[in-house]
Amino acid sequence: MKITYYGQSCFGVEFNGKHLLFDPFIRANSLAKQVDIEKIPADYILLTHGHGDHVADAEEIAKRTGARIVANYEIASWYAEKGLEVHYLNHGGKWSFDFGMVKYVNAVHSSVLPDGTYGGNPGGFVIWGKEGCFYHAGDTALTMDMKLIPMICPPLNFAILPIGDNFTMDAADAAIASEFIQCDKIIGCHYDTFGFIKIDHQAAKKAFEDKGKELILLPIGESLTI
Repeated sequence: MKITYYGQSCFGVEFNGKHLLFDPFIRANSLAKQVDIEKIPADYILLTHGHGDHVADAEEIAKRTGARIVANYEIASWYAEKGLEVHYLNHGGKWSFDFGMVKYVNAVHSSVLPDGTYGGNPGGFVIWGKEGCFYHAGDTALTMDMKLIPMICPPLNFAILPIGDNFTMDAADAAIASEFIQCDKIIGCHYDTFGFIKIDHQAAKKAFEDKGKELILLPIGESLTI
């Protein structure tokens, strides 16, 4: 699996021969100015919830690439009305795609689309297939529901967790989450983009080290192979 970070909570993951793109928010992110949105590949665009810093560039990229948008019923319906190809998922449900299985799991947050349309309940995705298994938590507080993931999904190779505090978990809570989901390799997201979520990188890494976990903070535009 090759993971590329595009800023905030946006990641591209090359998985089983397909390009999965999560929560695209690039053009309006001043920290991601070096990213050329026209060159980002996508076969599927997975949206954890409807906030602008997670969906802002989804429509543009979907139209350019022909990617299918995977999201909860409300968000998928909103994009279907725009003429885009979608797949509807809701909490606890899973679907087998040509790259592997996708399960939509709980997140504790809020959700509204950029025009004020109700965005349904927020969630996260667990994806698995022949190359392994990973979890993108989206925006969430620490929740006991995370303990269900090791019970109902394959062991995680890595997880993407928010660590910016104020709107989501902070690093200390995310380190506890890494124990709940039984995952030792965590990639941080939803930090530093604006003032409310700027973090101390070393302190965040230490919160994970103290629990025997690894926190990876990828520079925007860079990739990692797991």
